Amino acid sequence: MTTDYVAEILRATGTLRSGDPAGVTTIVQNALALAGLPGSGGGMAAGHPTRTTQMSQALLPGLDHTDQHSFRTGRLRRPLGEVIRSLQEGGKGLNLEGLPGLGRPLQVPELPLPDGAQFLEERYSCAAGTRRYRLYVPSTAADRLQGLIVMLHGCTQNPEDFAAGTGMNALAEEHRLLVVYPAQTGGDNSMSCWNWFRPGDQMRDAGEPAIIAGLTESLREQYAIPGDRIFVAGLSAGGAMAVIMGETYPELYSAVGVHSGLAYGSANDVMSAFAVMRGQAGIDPVPSRKPAARPEEGPRVIVFHGSADTTVHPSNAKAIVAGKGGTAGKISRIEPDAARGTRGYTRLVVKREDGTHGIESWMIDGAQHAWSGGHPSGSYTDPRGPDASAATVRFFLHGASDLPGT
Repeated sequence: MTTDYVAEILRATGTLRSGDPAGVTTIVQNALALAGLPGSGGGMAAGHPTRTTQMSQALLPGLDHTDQHSFRTGRLRRPLGEVIRSLQEGGKGLNLEGLPGLGRPLQVPELPLPDGAQFLEERYSCAAGTRRYRLYVPSTAADRLQGLIVMLHGCTQNPEDFAAGTGMNALAEEHRLLVVYPAQTGGDNSMSCWNWFRPGDQMRDAGEPAIIAGLTESLREQYAIPGDRIFVAGLSAGGAMAVIMGETYPELYSAVGVHSGLAYGSANDVMSAFAVMRGQAGIDPVPSRKPAARPEEGPRVIVFHGSADTTVHPSNAKAIVAGKGGTAGKISRIEPDAARGTRGYTRLVVKREDGTHGIESWMIDGAQHAWSGGHPSGSYTDPRGPDASAATVRFFLHGASDLPGT
């Protein structure tokens, strides 16, 4: 891919944001010419799979790779002309500012480590593929670890960036936890997004879920983690993939944390991903992959979402909860703390028969597409809180996010 081609793609994105989605067509056509793709010289024939993929990559960062599985399932991509018409009709209502993929990961310095702790650089391989990962091992690991958390980063992020922004390593040290940060590769997704929208990456024993589950199981065995103390969490595309992991491997993960993510099976191609991110109704999962119908079934789930998120519409949080059977629960309101400059939020809780919280959903006042309470040394963080990392760890380990004594 040439530098000029990349420049044209970035210019197309800027043109769409400036309110001229029709101008995107000409710019992308020029970009295709620079890339030497067929048909770029005059008019863009609808339905050409290569050009459809390139257009998708330009306007929805990370949604690349033609999904060969879609031909086996009958779920075909939309023609390019339809993509452009959709953008022209809905482009003005789609805020791409801050969309993962428009920025770049911060150059995060290596985090300081407590004496005896380790932040290892490793690789995992299985039949489904290979991924590098970072692994935080607390200094007290010899005293028996209390659990394992799999942390899935968002688009354009990497393990180091995500670890810095969430502050999860410090919590792991405090609670004697193992934390693993798998890294999505640029070769598998140009913007390092987990491919949550591809049917081949939404099922058990295939694609990215197989890689993440295999890595989880290998660490469980290596470090003798109790089977009921294994958890997964993620942000944005990583949050959507965390939902997939909970649905496809419910016996492996006891609880799932989702920040600014999307419901299981809500998209199966570029256009449906674009629609559901914008707040339109997602597709219905195929019957063999429908989520659990009751909060008592499957892993417990905690969800965080900003009420002002213009990248992934807040309605997606409600869709996650609804998919887990959480249509009714206790709602509480926490007001913002003006003195501390922290945000307020509304929390929905659905309890299980054993008293634990099967579902928690936090809607955070005025927050955008960022990890709540995160550290500014990482990308896509909102330091004004509430602290999603601390609440997630409490939910994972104790069955509720409530502070001790509350």
